[in-house]
Amino acid sequence: MADMEPLVRKYSDNGITTLTLNQPQRRNSLSMAMLQQLSEDLDTIAQDTETRVLVLAAHGNVFCAGHDLREIRENFDDHEFQLALFEQCSKVMQQIVNLPKPVIARVAGVATAAGCQLVASCDLAVAADTARFATPGVNIGLFCSTPMVALSRNVSRKHAMEMLLTGEMIGAVRAEAIGLINRAVDEQILDETVYRMARTIADKSSHTLKIGKEAFYRQLELPLGEAYDFTSQVMAENLQAVDAKEGICAFLDKRKPEWNDL
Repeated sequence: MADMEPLVRKYSDNGITTLTLNQPQRRNSLSMAMLQQLSEDLDTIAQDTETRVLVLAAHGNVFCAGHDLREIRENFDDHEFQLALFEQCSKVMQQIVNLPKPVIARVAGVATAAGCQLVASCDLAVAADTARFATPGVNIGLFCSTPMVALSRNVSRKHAMEMLLTGEMIGAVRAEAIGLINRAVDEQILDETVYRMARTIADKSSHTLKIGKEAFYRQLELPLGEAYDFTSQVMAENLQAVDAKEGICAFLDKRKPEWNDL
């Protein structure tokens, strides 16, 4: 039975873990239960030394339709639940950003509202050219205020405002043009593209990737001078790592590096 299926499927192979949203009958909506399961899985993956790259995917023809509006309607009079729901969603988005491993969104179908937020929160995103994106909360009287956080940090201000104020769908080609996703590809080569990218990243030093990802998001919030001061310190500290020394020596010796992830 569909109800007995796990909310999120997890599969790992050769350093790449895939989490697949697995409620297609409910448009893979971010119910409280789905968010809690995602949070648990992200906590596990953060500590998993075998996982080098995470791919976030979805089962069915909808990537994620955002929050479960039926669940929200059932809790119209429960402000505590409403606040807990949005706080849990915000926690998951921050877990993705703070995860010490790169996260790639594999998008097929529609990603709307908090589903669009999920895509924007990932470090990288590859979508089928038939995929569509929107932050349509304005159409139902519930502005996409939390999705706005991730959206506005990935696309320009005017593009973000256009999506938020109109609530209109945009296609994958447009999403690529404004920076919401990295690539829009034919659906027939979506998996090939996603996992080739994941494999390329997984072949790097996981220690170096962790340093780089953390520094990237931290420096974004700093004034220019402070960002350079901060990243100068990061690079000097990075240079003390075993893998940095190995990588430099391997390059100069014209050989493939042997990573220690240290």
